Amino acid sequence: MAICVHDTLSRTVKPLAPREPGTPYRMYCCGPTVYGPAHIGNFRTFILQDVLRRALQMDGVEVLHVRNITDVDDKTIRRSQEEGVSLGEFTQKWTRKFHADCAALNLLPPHIEPSAVEHIPLQVDMIKNLMERGHAYRTPDGSVYFKVRSFPEYGKLSHLEPESLRTQDTNSAGDLHTADEYGREHAHDFALWKARKPEDGRNFWPSPWGEGRPGWHIECSAMSTHYLGGTFDLHGGGVDLCFPHHENEIAQAECSTGERGLAAHWFHCAHLMVDGVKMSKSLGNLYTLDDLRAKGASPAALRYALVAGHYRSQLNFTLKGLSDATSAIAKIQKAARKLLARAGLEPADFAPPEVLETVTTWGIFQKAWDCLRNDLNIPSMLGQLFAALPRATMPGRTLEEVRADLSGLGNLLYVLGIKLFEESAKNAKDPDAADGVNGGANPVIVAGNDGVAAAAQTDVPEAIRELAERRKKAKEARDYATADALRAQLEGLGWKLTDSKAGHILTPL
Repeated sequence: MAICVHDTLSRTVKPLAPREPGTPYRMYCCGPTVYGPAHIGNFRTFILQDVLRRALQMDGVEVLHVRNITDVDDKTIRRSQEEGVSLGEFTQKWTRKFHADCAALNLLPPHIEPSAVEHIPLQVDMIKNLMERGHAYRTPDGSVYFKVRSFPEYGKLSHLEPESLRTQDTNSAGDLHTADEYGREHAHDFALWKARKPEDGRNFWPSPWGEGRPGWHIECSAMSTHYLGGTFDLHGGGVDLCFPHHENEIAQAECSTGERGLAAHWFHCAHLMVDGVKMSKSLGNLYTLDDLRAKGASPAALRYALVAGHYRSQLNFTLKGLSDATSAIAKIQKAARKLLARAGLEPADFAPPEVLETVTTWGIFQKAWDCLRNDLNIPSMLGQLFAALPRATMPGRTLEEVRADLSGLGNLLYVLGIKLFEESAKNAKDPDAADGVNGGANPVIVAGNDGVAAAAQTDVPEAIRELAERRKKAKEARDYATADALRAQLEGLGWKLTDSKAGHILTPL
């Protein structure tokens, strides 16, 4: 039986298999718009797509993964103009940052990563094709719009009310949609090509309709069909992209190629909440990876926290949940260390499994793998994993059983993208550790009365030390409200701060 996940188009859970037997599983995922650092809501979607790809590979399916880079749109142009640099220089900076964050979070790089700017001629060709087929029209200013009424199946993916489809005021996540607001014949028509405007500066390209640039939606239709064909296996993105972006992709691609069924499977991930509300800069809860690293969190713990909820349910992210993720990784690592010792192996032997091979050895973790294959149910998988850990480490299990358990645990962690026995795991909180490898219970003097950091028995992340120093300075300045807030923040990240005659002492909780 194949891995199954929910399909937005049919509203059913369906098995995943290549549309054409004997070919790789072709998946296209909408990538970032590179105008700033990606936030954790973006990364939740990218990480879940990464888990799906890893699960397919673990199941013996070869995957061809394409993820685009949006490096031209209203935001990238506006921000580059504000900074006084070229669009290319601006977007390359943020593309490099995105790649660095992806590497830190252990995302597999896509096999193909096309950029919108590099494929503008391809987009122009698709627009020309749509105009020739009667699905698009030019306005007097030189812009080109898709004629939604020319495609009777418009709306089949999002299942929205007709009024929402007509106005396109909100997207499928209920947020205000302001993209491509230009003059058009009908409210539901959307821009394929935007005529050059003074505020675009030098950011324009030639076309049969005059200088300008592509609309946002056309890039994915052009690049997905170019690299994967007129019909492919899976298209993924956040739930907010279902409408209008993915709906418009379907209309553009199917009207251009004449083929129906752009993607056999539509995979959408639910929104991320933070402390029970939507992320917002104004609320101060829009976190990037760097923001959380500054709070002492490891990328591995963040990845774990972001995948711990079901992909079809909103995940409420909290700093307490991030601390719990750190502890969970430490518990897994402690059990893995015991299994390795019983098998006569070292932590360095706990390597990722070879993929693209049918894996049959899951040991005591078979039920956990079965949960994962059933609609990518990671919460149930984690429940089964932690239920199995005490049994796996019980005395009396044979060497063959221990090796099978190690294989199964390694396979599951590979699919989740969680690496053990690395720096991020060494700093993880483990309240049961006796050897101090993962923090233990050894107190650490972070700053003596002279303010100089002292030698430590336990590794303390630099960000935790910085928080402790800030708290010390706040107390010395009699800013007790800030000092108390910083102490609470340290406790939320797994560290107790105690004042003593010797200095300010940190103890892993």
